[in-house]
Amino acid sequence: MASLIKNTGKLAGKTIFISGGSRGIGKEIALKAARDGANITIAAKTADPNPKLPGTIYTAAKEIEEVGGKCLPVQMDLRFEDQVDNAIKKTIEKFGSLDILVNNASAINLTGTLATDMKRYDLMHSINTRGTFLASKLAIPHLKNSSNAHILNISPPLVMEARWFKDHVAYTMAKFGMSMCVLGMSEELKDDGIKVNALWPRTSIYTAAMKMLSADSYKTSRKETIMSDAAYVIFNRESKDCTGNFFIDEELLRGEGITDFNPYAIDPTQELTLDFFLPNRFYEGKEKLFGLDDKAQSSSGASQLDSVFKKFESLVTDQIKNELNALLEFNVGGKSYFMNAKSDQPLQITNEKIGEPNVSLITDEDTFLKMLSGKVPSTSAYMQGKLKIKGNLQVALKVEKLFKKTRQNLQ
Repeated sequence: MASLIKNTGKLAGKTIFISGGSRGIGKEIALKAARDGANITIAAKTADPNPKLPGTIYTAAKEIEEVGGKCLPVQMDLRFEDQVDNAIKKTIEKFGSLDILVNNASAINLTGTLATDMKRYDLMHSINTRGTFLASKLAIPHLKNSSNAHILNISPPLVMEARWFKDHVAYTMAKFGMSMCVLGMSEELKDDGIKVNALWPRTSIYTAAMKMLSADSYKTSRKETIMSDAAYVIFNRESKDCTGNFFIDEELLRGEGITDFNPYAIDPTQELTLDFFLPNRFYEGKEKLFGLDDKAQSSSGASQLDSVFKKFESLVTDQIKNELNALLEFNVGGKSYFMNAKSDQPLQITNEKIGEPNVSLITDEDTFLKMLSGKVPSTSAYMQGKLKIKGNLQVALKVEKLFKKTRQNLQ
């Protein structure tokens, strides 16, 4: 635990409803409040253990009660109004009141327009935007009875710039929908004394879900506790003017006097990966977002790249092919290499286009070789704008496994 905000006990007896709190940031927020003696409802889908993604509503409840809180675990699918209504009613029946709603549940699929099927689109919008609106709508009548009511959405500031839409417009629309709820409800509910705010991390946060996507993002991320500390600060603010804010975790905690953020880092020696959707001021002095170097590579560089892709031919196992199951394009410094890694076809690597790629990875030679060597995780390169991805991001992140297998052979 790396909490830098001391518990004051002010949340003792307060009731907090958290959507999607069986793991990750939601669970960490619950644990922080539980140390004050808060009542927590963990409302999430996961009731049975998942070998790939640890944590259920019951394991979360056990942890919450072990640190001093009371917990009601409720299996709930945020897409269905009757299930959300039931979870809210059970909360009132057990604890008698509701003081804080945390809209934490979220679905993500980082694909472009053509690669986004409508099932995925509907899932993201049903959970992120509609789910946030629905949970808030059903909680508001009870929150009106609280002396210090809060709605906190884990969603980004509304930076309406094309770069945050162009690679995953469906996800951005759904996530910004959560933030639009903050924008509207904070003003709508001001006279009722219900404070509505958003909280977003400055850096990537290392959660179990992120580990599934890219384990190499571990070292350049922060722990979930920075978000739970920031949420705790917000919950303890009583002024009616504390509403309509789009808080960034680090900025908020600096305002509380914290200057050393190393305890929150997974590895304090590593440069942190900035998160999506931040205002421009956070990127000053950093690499220009999506400003890729289009200069032609030298002949020696091309030769080195040819050698790397030749190595891939002997390193792409059937297991890797089964995981990738895609046609990939690597555009490195303007030169394209195409890899047919579909599970039911022979491996093929060539400079000639062999079909429409499922995903294209576009970067410069220096970044590509650093990703290959492990000096720069693919996730970090993408989030810092050094790596551009067109198509299915989940497939692109699986390429990290191929890079890992290559490292020993290139050293």
